[in-house]
Amino acid sequence: MSPSLARLDRLDPRYPLAAGTLVAAVATAGSLYLSVGMGLVPCELCWYQRILMYPLVVVFGVALVERRPGVSRTVLPLSTLGTVLAAYHSWLQVAAGGRCTFGGCAAVQLRVVGLTVPNLSLVAFLLVTAAAAALFVGDR
Repeated sequence: MSPSLARLDRLDPRYPLAAGTLVAAVATAGSLYLSVGMGLVPCELCWYQRILMYPLVVVFGVALVERRPGVSRTVLPLSTLGTVLAAYHSWLQVAAGGRCTFGGCAAVQLRVVGLTVPNLSLVAFLLVTAAAAALFVGDR
């Protein structure tokens, strides 16, 4: 076994569980703030990404409390699909140049530290997927 995989075997599952819970909670709170607090209307692809992210707060949170690293089997399909959707959404914004030619999904409504909302979603899904992958490797 490689040294990096050996380190993952010894990894305390609380760390990736806590990291996944934190990232999913911040992403959920951020998306709610953008729509409720700032009044931004989510496009269709944003809704699909929310549908995939919101349950991860509960799934990761319960797994953290119960210390169940096997939760990766539940998280990985949701987070992987969310990553694909967020990557596609980010690509649409680049391909269309920010113009609403794809049913509003290409519009850039806001930038945070140079990243659009789909870019932020992509980062969140990648981090959640990484936490779930660490759990999966450590659980084997």
